[in-house]
Amino acid sequence: MEPLQHVRSRTAVLAATNVDTDQIIPARFLTTTTKEGLGKQLFADWRYLPDGSPNPQFALNRPEAQGCRVLVAGRNFGCGSSREHAPWALADYGFRAVISTEIADIFRSNALKNGLLPVTVDEASARWLLEHPGAEVDIDLTRCEMTLPTGAVVPFPLEPFARHRLLHGVDELGFLLGKRGEIERYEAARPW
Repeated sequence: MEPLQHVRSRTAVLAATNVDTDQIIPARFLTTTTKEGLGKQLFADWRYLPDGSPNPQFALNRPEAQGCRVLVAGRNFGCGSSREHAPWALADYGFRAVISTEIADIFRSNALKNGLLPVTVDEASARWLLEHPGAEVDIDLTRCEMTLPTGAVVPFPLEPFARHRLLHGVDELGFLLGKRGEIERYEAARPW
């Protein structure tokens, strides 16, 4: 996992509310156990027309959304099933952060485990972002703050252990493996 300290990017906006994990990555694409390539199927039922060509009306297919590393979404993003493929697909597509007023708990947990930063903001900030697609934001994970183009600084909550793992680019297993020496010394000092 790549360390994440700062994300400075234009935003792609998907204003829909209650976007569930089946909309993020439809179930028919869950046949893989690897993360690579899932970005092609991200929002597949919305991104592509029945003939397989890109839907020009879908937000991510618009030219101004290309290269954006931050997705702004409507309320209750990532609800539904607990599929880990949803954050895998978002990250493989190129997103490093998702911003919303409400992000489903299981999606949030899966995102944090896979290097995707879920940013929960207040209603006024979310409304501004939804109304200004392509706005460049600066997300500083060291301070847990996002700066809008207006100069407004928006704090966001993040559990300290998750923040530590993102800043250092380690998942939970990687964190534990990094403590291997301490664990071995502790066990060696204890008679079993």
